[in-house]
Amino acid sequence: MLRWLVALLSHSCFVSKGGGMFYAVRKGRQTGVYRTWAECQQQVNRFPSASFKKFATEKEAWAFVGAGPPGGQQSAPAETPGASAVTQEDGSQREEPGTDVVCCNACKRPYEQPTNEEHTVKRAKHDEGHSTPIVSEDKFSYMGEFAVVYTDGCCSGNGRNRARAGIGVYWGPGHPLNISERLPGRQTNQRAEIHAACKAIEQAKSQNIKKLIIYTDSKFTINGITSWVENWKTNGWRTSSGGSVINKEDFQKLDSLSQGIEIQWMHIPGHAGFQGNEEADRLAREGASKQKL
Repeated sequence: MLRWLVALLSHSCFVSKGGGMFYAVRKGRQTGVYRTWAECQQQVNRFPSASFKKFATEKEAWAFVGAGPPGGQQSAPAETPGASAVTQEDGSQREEPGTDVVCCNACKRPYEQPTNEEHTVKRAKHDEGHSTPIVSEDKFSYMGEFAVVYTDGCCSGNGRNRARAGIGVYWGPGHPLNISERLPGRQTNQRAEIHAACKAIEQAKSQNIKKLIIYTDSKFTINGITSWVENWKTNGWRTSSGGSVINKEDFQKLDSLSQGIEIQWMHIPGHAGFQGNEEADRLAREGASKQKL
């Protein structure tokens, strides 16, 4: 009888009551499972490469975290960490083993509408004479209070005279703000990645979006805007080794656009099957095939 009662109580702990959700934080300030988005957001907001996801049951949430619930049996991690390339300040890359895949609901279902507890309504204001169409707020995907967008850049023949670069910005299936454009100016992959993010921020501001999550597979862009740019400005736009910042004008534009809007930069592995990233990549490749502006 006692064993049956313990089993019954244990099972009830794993079931979401009253339609609530469980927020699993696998990589953040403090890993664990939380009952509200606000608690989860405290652990992942502005945390580099945060890894978190929403589940209907506590058991699934703890399995994603990779540890059993307090006092329970430990579960195996939902995903196995792999190696990834880390872009350094000068643009070169080195391998960093054991980096977790960043994953959340926005990765797997980029256009799913969130629950009411996650969604803070924002009314888009009409900007007279602005060429960007005004889009109803319910056309955006949200992670809590943050609108979600995917950006990507590509360049065929990178580093060659006939290089062709394009940018892609993906807000959701058939979204009117999805962008596929040829990169103006110098044709490089890194410039395309930076300018794709710039375009997304410009669009977000045109829609009166105050909080934005940008998913990109460019660690160079993320590191540049979140870590290196302040040092570059202090050092007169010189790298730590004393060299000139190659993409100075591009990062200056990105830094300027980033003012007045709260941005969470999220790295997502390229070509790993995440729909939003794949769509942004497709748009970027289509943009590279267009005539140069």
